[in-house]
Amino acid sequence: MSSVSSVGTTSFSQRLIDFLDRIEYRRLEGYGEREHAFSLRYEAYVREGMIPIGFEKRLTDDYDHADNGHVFGVYMDGEMASTIRVHYATPENPHSPTVDAFPETLLPEIDKGHIVVDPTRFAVHPAVSGRHPELPYITARLGFLASEYYSANLGLASVRVEHQAFYRRLFGMRPLCPPRQYHGLKKQLSLMGIDYCAVRESVIARYPFMNATATEMDFLFGPTHSTLEKVATAVFSGRVEPANLH
Repeated sequence: MSSVSSVGTTSFSQRLIDFLDRIEYRRLEGYGEREHAFSLRYEAYVREGMIPIGFEKRLTDDYDHADNGHVFGVYMDGEMASTIRVHYATPENPHSPTVDAFPETLLPEIDKGHIVVDPTRFAVHPAVSGRHPELPYITARLGFLASEYYSANLGLASVRVEHQAFYRRLFGMRPLCPPRQYHGLKKQLSLMGIDYCAVRESVIARYPFMNATATEMDFLFGPTHSTLEKVATAVFSGRVEPANLH
């Protein structure tokens, strides 16, 4: 949910590799960590006019608890700086937020036996949005890694029209459908997609930080996932407080 400034590919690619040293990805499983992400989502989506101000100050839905999805936190210098949710839709479990929003386009692909990876609920902490152009790239990397792990045929992005350029530049994605209403959001989202196998090598060649070891992917997506370290805050307050992010 953050705009991305245009930067030189070569120098910025190295900055992304260096920036990863400050980053820890966590698959959020505990109540406190997930609530932190839901609150961060709320703050970011309200700020961009995607949802109305709400009493609970959190953004969550039933998809957060689906068996074929994971919620991730991206921690910069120990603080949650962004979050993203990733689902993988298969013939055995064809449901995901974007598949259900664009069924006439995506269900025929799944009916062919294809696997679809669907990253959603992309949000960057309002305290750092715009100050760290690396964060959207670092966060979007999780969808690319999921496509590798689950052997995806089709990778998706459900985005506002003004954000299409970011996904086109990073992954070579192309629009698949015109914008439409998307799960109650105030602004319409468009559907973009890529043939993952066709673009994998070119994306990694252009952005080497997109590569990953099998160990990293097993940690992020594997069924024998170890217990994650708790967020540093001792007590979750129910909303995103200003973080000491720099």
